[in-house]
Order: sequence, then structure tokens, then C-alpha cells
Amino acid sequence: MNITRTLDAKGLACPMPIVKTKKAIDTINSGEVLEVVATDKGALSDIPAWAKSGGHNVLEQKTEDNVLYFYIQKA
Repeated sequence: MNITRTLDAKGLACPMPIVKTKKAIDTINSGEVLEVVATDKGALSDIPAWAKSGGHNVLEQKTEDNVLYFYIQKA
């Protein structure tokens, strides 16, 4: 997977991971991949729901050492 941009949202509480994700996705082109790294457990449901509502595709979602990783392909 080719990651175009990485957004470090670690330590941010809801709704900031979503706000920052929206701003970051606006800076990449359609088809490119944004990696979002977060620690807020609310992001587990918030980011996939936000991506779906915008027509974006979550290619992968994983958790390692209490850090959440999302790979979102821009619509």
C-alpha cells in the first residue's frame, strides 16, 4: 500500500481526530491513501463512519500497543 500522507492525531480527543482527518484528506488527490494514527478510542467508530459518509474507503484498520491505525483511500 502506498501511503500519500500520514496524520499524527495521537493524544487528541474527540472530535479533533475527525477534524484533522477531514483537513488532511482535502490535501490529497482522489485514489491516494491517508494514514491516520490516533489514540482516542472514539476514533474506532468515528473515523470509519466519517469515511463512509464521505464516500471514502477504509482499506485497513488496526491497533498496535493502544495506537489505532487507519488507512483511508480518498474517494
